[in-house]
Amino acid sequence: MSTELVELTDNAESLAAAAAILLSLGVAGVSAARHEEGRSVLDIRAGVHARGGKDAGHTARPTGSPNLTNHGGPIMTSSRVTAIFWGKSWTASDAKVTGLDTLYSGIGGSSYMNTNTEYSSSNGQVGSAVAFDGHLIDTSAGPTRAPSTSTILAEVSKEIANPVANGYYPVYTDLPRGNTGYCAWHSAGTVHGVQVQFGFFFKLDGDPGCDPQDPGTIHSQGLEALANVSGHELSEAVTDPQLNAWYDKSGAENADKCAWTFSGTVRIGGESWKIQGNWSNAAYDTRSGYDGAGCIQTR
Repeated sequence: MSTELVELTDNAESLAAAAAILLSLGVAGVSAARHEEGRSVLDIRAGVHARGGKDAGHTARPTGSPNLTNHGGPIMTSSRVTAIFWGKSWTASDAKVTGLDTLYSGIGGSSYMNTNTEYSSSNGQVGSAVAFDGHLIDTSAGPTRAPSTSTILAEVSKEIANPVANGYYPVYTDLPRGNTGYCAWHSAGTVHGVQVQFGFFFKLDGDPGCDPQDPGTIHSQGLEALANVSGHELSEAVTDPQLNAWYDKSGAENADKCAWTFSGTVRIGGESWKIQGNWSNAAYDTRSGYDGAGCIQTR
């Protein structure tokens, strides 16, 4: 979704408080992007709901075609990722840090990222190329409750001195989700005069609501949970980076429409990962998705 990998459930009050059509930060050179058509930056499309919450799998949709449509905004023809780990508990040897390094290092050009490439806009075709520039660790105290987009954008501004226009900056915190209805989100904003994409992720260790439930890989539960929602958010960031490109009539982005549905595992970086599929208009038109509709996990 356009502000999360795990969409918001019954969090309308938090959304209303956190969302604004234009967020101005008290940090020099940082501003959140205005969403077209009056949508807020913290948009209901932007997150990944916890299991059983809103948009968990195929939700009720308006009548007519469930396919995504292009709303005219740009897509990402390629992306550069720098991961940010924010919080006092993070260390370079943490298995989640090294595991996500492996994921992002291998995801570019993968059969999983190819599930996004059928979509295009005025600036070109969505590309599967992902350059991983490594990670940064900020051991200052992270947020103590679900943060606003402005808080995460300010952290990106603090850590990324030279942002790039095709940059995607996922921020992983050591804050457990608690009762918040989503696992992660993505959004867009301006850092040092450059339009960028960024994401937010809770700590998901021991969190059944954000667990892909895969005991069959070599990864810890906490890493598997982050990897699943990381794939979700990255897929939405390349197909709907500024929240005004590809989504359906209900506002669901390509990963939202297949949340918490799987067709086995995918190979990324030489390892197996349980990461949900993404919606393909082409697959839906031929009913060739693993769900009998439009969800595909590889291409």
